[in-house]
Amino acid sequence: MAGDLEPGTLDAAAIHSLIASDARELSAKLHAHRMKLFPPQARKQLRLFSSGEAAKLIGVNDGYLRQLSLEGKGPQPETSPTGRRSYSFEVIQELRSYLDETGKGARRYRPWRTEGEHLQVIGVVNFKGGSGKTTTAAHLAQYLTLQGYRVLAVDLDPQASLSALHGYQPEFDVDENGTLYGAIRYDEGRVELAEIVRETYFNGLDIVPGNIELMEFEHETPKALASRQSGDPLFFSRVARVLATVENRYDVVVIDCPPQLGFLTLSALCAATAILIPVHPQMLDVMSMCQFLIMTSDLLSVVAKAGGDMNYDWMRYLVTRYEPSDGPQTQMVGFMRSLFGDRILTNMMLKSTAIADAGITKQTLYEVAREQFTRATYDRAAESLNSVNGEILRLIETAWGRA
Repeated sequence: MAGDLEPGTLDAAAIHSLIASDARELSAKLHAHRMKLFPPQARKQLRLFSSGEAAKLIGVNDGYLRQLSLEGKGPQPETSPTGRRSYSFEVIQELRSYLDETGKGARRYRPWRTEGEHLQVIGVVNFKGGSGKTTTAAHLAQYLTLQGYRVLAVDLDPQASLSALHGYQPEFDVDENGTLYGAIRYDEGRVELAEIVRETYFNGLDIVPGNIELMEFEHETPKALASRQSGDPLFFSRVARVLATVENRYDVVVIDCPPQLGFLTLSALCAATAILIPVHPQMLDVMSMCQFLIMTSDLLSVVAKAGGDMNYDWMRYLVTRYEPSDGPQTQMVGFMRSLFGDRILTNMMLKSTAIADAGITKQTLYEVAREQFTRATYDRAAESLNSVNGEILRLIETAWGRA
């Protein structure tokens, strides 16, 4: 153990042994923690929704859902002895289908994209730690799913936090070729992306999980470029090519990019139809983002000259972890708005103890019930998230040509 070693006594073998021991112990503790949180199958399950929540998600009034339930029409909720109705998200999705198929209403309750509306691929990217990149990607993917869209989340970060949030512990649940690397690798071990995609406990949200295996793409790409065979697609087109094989199943793809500007990130940016850059409004974070933008511009210029697709429907900066009472943060937001104008989302993601506390149990705010927090705290965080994600949804629908 580290506490048993005197300073200066760690040779290479001791360091290797110590790190390996710490990794095994930590991994076992995390696995035990998950087993305790999500027994008996140790798989996450989404909570039930109240009738009011279900009605709001579907886009009808609560009285109409009650009428359907009393008449026994369509998928039925769980009813308590006191008559309280609760809806699983699977039932909510089935109700959307029922309402569309029976023409019960004047609108589409499944807002799936139609012919002529291209797949939206949103790259969430920044190489500054603490920018809220994974939190942003997770809540965006879940929000779009809750609104009825078919969503694929792609975890390109070897740290795999997005995967862990959705119930896939990288070292236990993701096998060899179980990440996007399995579909974009250069050798004969490549598999189809459809074989890698995993379902989540959000009906309508699938995920391509990540783990440390993704780093193999960073190591192998330079070798592939040096010995490129004719007809073998360059690295920057590989993500787009594999996403195209499953695009008919989804409306939106949300990619959580790694926190470095490597081959994985560049390939994701070439596959993207839109870019979302989360930034924390602090001077060091903004300075880091400046370097990121300079490097990205230079590298994308090189990729574009080599034939990469650099056409985006939109690019936006998202202010994250914002504290309105923090004077320097407010000044920094004003500075960024004066510089970037409408390329910064109008709404900002507020710093919230509700989001942080939900993360302790590997959950997002959309998974936890309101009564688990002080109502004011929960409502403030939920309003912030919904405003941000609703603004992004409007950008998506605008790109599709919807009013």
